[in-house]
Amino acid sequence: MGLKVMIVDDEPLAINVLKNYVEQVSELELAKTFSNAVDASTYLQGNEVDIIFLDINMPVLDGFDFLETIEHRPMVVITSAHEEYALKSYEAQAIDYLVKPISFPRFLKTVNRIVGLLSTSGENPHSNSRLSIFVKVDNKRLQKIYLDEILVVESLKDYIRIKTTSEKYIVHSTLSGFTEELPSEKFIRIHRSFTVSVDKIESVEGNSIEIDGIRYTVGRSYLEDFKRRVLKK
Repeated sequence: MGLKVMIVDDEPLAINVLKNYVEQVSELELAKTFSNAVDASTYLQGNEVDIIFLDINMPVLDGFDFLETIEHRPMVVITSAHEEYALKSYEAQAIDYLVKPISFPRFLKTVNRIVGLLSTSGENPHSNSRLSIFVKVDNKRLQKIYLDEILVVESLKDYIRIKTTSEKYIVHSTLSGFTEELPSEKFIRIHRSFTVSVDKIESVEGNSIEIDGIRYTVGRSYLEDFKRRVLKK
């Protein structure tokens, strides 16, 4: 069973887009959709969800007023066609702010962040204690990768190669973008072409490290940060 998702939006097309995205991620389970916040508020009086994807501009009760009616608030992701609500959404403690039209990669990034946060806090009743991330491989398949299995992430121009303890995956992403999604205490950029798992470093010699029997050079511009974070110097 995945994380239960509620979608609240007065635009049928927006609901259908998010429904399609939710159905592609095995960690998620669609609980209910609503075209207005009044019915959504009533539903929450007798039901629990883990994540709400919430529009702002809705009749009768807008998204921010709706949040004030929730006693035990789940994770909230604001979805809006207007960027000007971003600041207010973070003041309302929304976990993220998605500007329509929402792309699937941007949606997936938000889901990965939520799964990581819930796993770290231990509040996720549907997840084990291992942190994971979903990546899109073969331009269609979503692959779950446990973070404790990642060894090295290598830049391949517009793609990256993720090397794990058992597999290698080619993903359409930049190394910078993917590294930002990883927990900084567990992963470190050591070169313009490589991000590595700190826990998987087997040895350090000069300005190079060894992981899984392979040596990688720590770039000159990354060396000071490497010494501070890994060698504690």
